Amino acid sequence: MYILLMKKIYFVRHGESEWNVENKICGITDIPLTQRGHEQAVETGKLFIKKGINADQILHSPLIRAAETARHIAEITKIPLKEEKRLIEQNFGIWEGTPRNGKDFALARAQFVQNFGNGESMLRLAQRIYNLLDDLKKDDKTYILVAHNGISRIVNSYFYEMTNEEYSGFGIGNAEIKEYEF
Repeated sequence: MYILLMKKIYFVRHGESEWNVENKICGITDIPLTQRGHEQAVETGKLFIKKGINADQILHSPLIRAAETARHIAEITKIPLKEEKRLIEQNFGIWEGTPRNGKDFALARAQFVQNFGNGESMLRLAQRIYNLLDDLKKDDKTYILVAHNGISRIVNSYFYEMTNEEYSGFGIGNAEIKEYEF
């Protein structure tokens, strides 16, 4: 009898940032965590311990809000961490710093092929993240990915079939953990 173990990855969105509080689109703008964001990251690290979740490595976005979240988790769990440039948030170009619930931004987000002004298209973002997930799938390690809400949509779409509306509406809370199986 063979036992097939499913390889898992865990996705964590960074803790609360200053622009999350201000309802602004962060994108690749390097915005720090709030005090609450640091506390959320610490609690997430404790939650990994409490749930008995272990991983071989934490990979994180180079942006400070994700890097600091990953650092807190690593300090608590003792899981080694490494920056992964492909986990950087989508470049929202001309929309960065504008309200997340802006009508014009909502219309722009529906255009999967077009860049956000001088930013990055949804398709290019998907290619970047799908390539990363394909690479991670090839080894026998368990990873924790610490990144951004825009990245969470792409990761979720890699594992689950989603309509355009489901994709657009998908998101996770600050410092929330999502589990996926390859």
